[in-house]
Amino acid sequence: MNDDTRSDISLRVNDKPYQLAVDNRRTLLDAVRDDLSLTGTKKGCDHGQCGACTVLLNGQRVLSCLTLAVAADGADVTTIEGLAGDGELRPIQEAFVRLDGFQCGFCTPGQICSAVGMLAEHAAGWPSAVTCDGSPEHTPELTEAEVRERMSGNLCRCSAYPSIVRAILETAAREAVAG
Repeated sequence: MNDDTRSDISLRVNDKPYQLAVDNRRTLLDAVRDDLSLTGTKKGCDHGQCGACTVLLNGQRVLSCLTLAVAADGADVTTIEGLAGDGELRPIQEAFVRLDGFQCGFCTPGQICSAVGMLAEHAAGWPSAVTCDGSPEHTPELTEAEVRERMSGNLCRCSAYPSIVRAILETAAREAVAG
């Protein structure tokens, strides 16, 4: 492409390959929602303060409103639409529904993507700001305080936080038993 303001990028979104020509200033959020018509990811504040736009980029949670699409070139992106497999909800999705981890539902896609990412971070032993022992050989216990800290970048206008925390803790306990 000859235009210096646009770039050709390749993304793998929800296990499907895409080739896009995007403005260099276009966010990953806008590319996913507008160019790929995957509208599950929400545009909340558009300033990286609410977490509604959280997606997984190469397995790590990111705020897609602050991530340029060109910076994601060659990456694997997972949105809320890509979490369920074979028509079955993931355990975290099922727990959110069963335990009423949402009210209006606007923040739910970002909350769930963030929960998937934070559970992987915890399983990998990453400490949080409330972890007592941050040494590499110590895996922090996943307590309510740990979950609240790790999810603090995801806001819920309806204040469904107790149910969100309960859903995450239950999912983590089920995964620990299954693992």
